[in-house]
Amino acid sequence: MTTRKIWRGFASDNYAGVHPEILTAMLSVNEGHEVAYGDDTVTARLDELMQQHFGPRAIAFPVFNGTGANVVALQACTKRWEAVICAETAHISADEGGAPEKMAGLKLWTVPTPDGKLTPEIIDTQMFDIGSVHRAQPGVVSITQTTELGTLYTVAEIKAISDYCKSKGLFLHLDGARISNAAAALGAKFRDFTTDAGVDIVSFGGTKIGAMGAEAVVVLNPELLDSIAFLRKTSMQLGSKMRFMSAQLIALVEGDLWKRNATHANAMAARLDAGLRALGVAIPNPTQANAVFPIFTSGQTEELQEQYRFYVWNQATGQVRLMCSWDTTEADVDGFLAVAKGIL
Repeated sequence: MTTRKIWRGFASDNYAGVHPEILTAMLSVNEGHEVAYGDDTVTARLDELMQQHFGPRAIAFPVFNGTGANVVALQACTKRWEAVICAETAHISADEGGAPEKMAGLKLWTVPTPDGKLTPEIIDTQMFDIGSVHRAQPGVVSITQTTELGTLYTVAEIKAISDYCKSKGLFLHLDGARISNAAAALGAKFRDFTTDAGVDIVSFGGTKIGAMGAEAVVVLNPELLDSIAFLRKTSMQLGSKMRFMSAQLIALVEGDLWKRNATHANAMAARLDAGLRALGVAIPNPTQANAVFPIFTSGQTEELQEQYRFYVWNQATGQVRLMCSWDTTEADVDGFLAVAKGIL
């Protein structure tokens, strides 16, 4: 791989490499043998740490990827005839290739939102024909923290959704692909806006914040616990050498690596946002974590993409998404701004 070209961009925090501390953690558990499929001492240590972060009843089930985490978690929350209420921009609806429908057989009731966030009032628009065999019955609400539009739920907003869900007999799932960025932005502990806010189950993201490839389903409500181990297996998310998945998550949560990485990524996004606004670029979405959503003309986007990778978010409006990662540097941001200034 000596000829491999090294480049940097703003397309996704999945594009970033693996944090050196995580590579070291994986190497540290490599010597000798451990029991396979999660019955190892490393995974047991992960449960201890997750309970420190989420509360004494939390149990973590490592999985390979975020889609797998969501599919497993949502199956645990639903009966065969039940459905998921989510924002129409939710990752489970827009970006998972139909996996919840195909792999879990779930109906998704999607609703439009102005900022990617659900509210009790928005959720309530799907609470009709309850008891009718002709309509898939709502069983769980899924929210994303941070959202696919880069916005952030406050603790109070999640608590309000949870209270509504409990009043209607619904479970509440939190897709936390960027849960570390959210916690850093809120200045909160994970449990503040999950366990203590009434969330039942969490898809905990590690890959986007520096892991090689590790996520986890974190069960907070004991009612959902019995089925998870079986669902993880039938959903093809049970890793044999699980200690290497668990070691990655331990490296993130045992100390403050998750917070350091997330705080840095968020700060780089704030720097990028401020620089673009200073150039007169319209940014309709507030930059609340590590994503920036400016609007460029198609010509400007094409010129910028000649030097930097990023995704067009809305073809109709010209809005693009610029994502900052744990390894984004000030030089990366300033370089993009310099190119943008020349083009603009």
